[in-house]
Amino acid sequence: MVLAGGAARRLGGRDKPMVPVAGVPMISRVLAAVHGAGRGGSVVEDVIVVGPRRDGLPDSVRVVQEEPPGGGPAAAVAAGLGLVRAEVVALLAADLPHLDARAVATLLGAIGRHDGAVFVDDDGRRQLLCGAWRTAALKDAVGRIGEPAGKSMRALVDGLDVREVRWGDAGAPPYFDCDTEDDLRNAERA
Repeated sequence: MVLAGGAARRLGGRDKPMVPVAGVPMISRVLAAVHGAGRGGSVVEDVIVVGPRRDGLPDSVRVVQEEPPGGGPAAAVAAGLGLVRAEVVALLAADLPHLDARAVATLLGAIGRHDGAVFVDDDGRRQLLCGAWRTAALKDAVGRIGEPAGKSMRALVDGLDVREVRWGDAGAPPYFDCDTEDDLRNAERA
């Protein structure tokens, strides 16, 4: 599930997932990573994009809009979960230009007996929009928080058993997201 909503205020309201990095829209990079993880042995049953319908997405991608539009990440997760049929779902932001198939496969393989697995940055902060989750655990979490609009990912996953995964490779980490023009410039340089 790729979360592709939001207002991108720090980017002047541009359609952030469609902003290119090295000539390729960020959402296309994330979708390629998901599809690549499926070819690498992980099971990818469905690819769901939560956010407005966009031109150029593969026909195999299912699109759903959170309610209300722009209602935040918990609302987006709730909307996307309605389409998920798999036991495990990768939950990814659409603005991860360095995400690759190996990173997605790492997350899917790291869950084990946990409710989910997320990358953590060098400061130990969980990257909640770069993870993999047991679908049932996320559905239970959505039910627990009530109306999801305006709720944070932190509130949604509070109380879940989360495995923290460190990315030890050199270069830009897969959870690096682009919120500002400086982030975009750094992504282009990497």
